[in-house]
Amino acid sequence: MPQIRPITDLRNTNEISETCHKYGEPIFITKNGYGDLVVMSMDTYERQLALVDVYKKLAEAEAQIEKGIPMLEGEEVFKKLRDKYVKK
Repeated sequence: MPQIRPITDLRNTNEISETCHKYGEPIFITKNGYGDLVVMSMDTYERQLALVDVYKKLAEAEAQIEKGIPMLEGEEVFKKLRDKYVKK
């Protein structure tokens, strides 16, 4: 469940940091009763970026399928990658 805190709580940076790390979720900061900031740990931020990247790649793949671009076989792709990057 997201935490919503007033901007005055940012005075206690240690508590905010501990909460971000403990729950692994962003904290929403309000100013005068309205949303103003989002604070999160770097781990949470990096996880969010990774999810966005996965969703972007899935959307690209779906668009390619709709355009009729032929799909590649997984084994063929992995073989090409191994041939290119694995030293023998």
